[in-house]
Amino acid sequence: MNEKPISLRKEEHIRISLEEDVTGHGITTGLEDYCFVHQALPELDFRELNLTTSFLGKQLKVPFIISSMTGGTERSLSINSNLAEIAEEKGWALALGSTRAALENTETAKTFQVRKLAPSIPIIANLGAVQLNYGYGVEECRRIIDLTEADALVLHLNSIQEIIQTGGNTNFKGLLHKIDVLCSSLDIPIGVKEVGWGIHSDLASVLIKMGVSFIDVAGAGGTSWSQVEMYRSNDPITRAAAEIFSGWGIPTADCIVGARLFSEKNIIIASGGISNGLEAAKALGLGANLAGFGRSILREAVQSADDLRSAFEVIELQLKMAMFGIGAGNIKELRGTPFLIKK
Repeated sequence: MNEKPISLRKEEHIRISLEEDVTGHGITTGLEDYCFVHQALPELDFRELNLTTSFLGKQLKVPFIISSMTGGTERSLSINSNLAEIAEEKGWALALGSTRAALENTETAKTFQVRKLAPSIPIIANLGAVQLNYGYGVEECRRIIDLTEADALVLHLNSIQEIIQTGGNTNFKGLLHKIDVLCSSLDIPIGVKEVGWGIHSDLASVLIKMGVSFIDVAGAGGTSWSQVEMYRSNDPITRAAAEIFSGWGIPTADCIVGARLFSEKNIIIASGGISNGLEAAKALGLGANLAGFGRSILREAVQSADDLRSAFEVIELQLKMAMFGIGAGNIKELRGTPFLIKK
């Protein structure tokens, strides 16, 4: 059976993510295993807390990034426009959904072209790493960067999803070498991210040594893409197989700790099931540079820019409350805090 057009698949991904239970079962982010030690006297003025940080040479008002979600459909144009508008206003970084659709159907390119709405923040283009084994190379990646006016390119790893997806691309052989070639051939930063099953510490070490500029660990505990594809499949064998993998992956907290073991300097992004500012604070406290939000803000992004703005403001206030509660006046102090302990 042939896979449906990419645009239809992307539309189904949005619908399923909003309407179905696609959170991994029997597995969590692991962030609930950590708690902050409350400091009753923080010796800070709450109004003076500094949440700023930098990423890809640009200043962010907060250490947050919108994780790669969508693109390639009319509906995703509205979503990405809302995301870009509010990300620019609130000073978040923005990662786009997979831009493969834009190269294979130029009519969908506009759904990824949001730089005019977000002129100052970092924007990251996105491509499935496996596409490097299916006709994509340095020139195609350059076209993606030109099309999106992005500051960096992230290659996503989604091996389990590709197995469940009808017509999925499952040849992941030799990708490390091809990622290495990209890192040395392109004059923009290259990152690598998972889609919700996590990056193990060993792979993180290899990628860092290879010259990858940032790693988004995207651990388990949030969206399970085997579950998403299960809802799209009409094949009972595929659906049965996917259901068993609803608890697959490495918890986000473990991924952060594992990736940080090998480098104090490289950028680690924590995503995968992070849904509020307190969880983000824990991720930063464990050593992440940025915390990523995806499906937890999708509904607001679909509804309106105003709803999305309100969601951002809640998350930002939660982060500030956590920082104030442990006496961390800025993000550097949060990332080095001695007041985050494992229960």
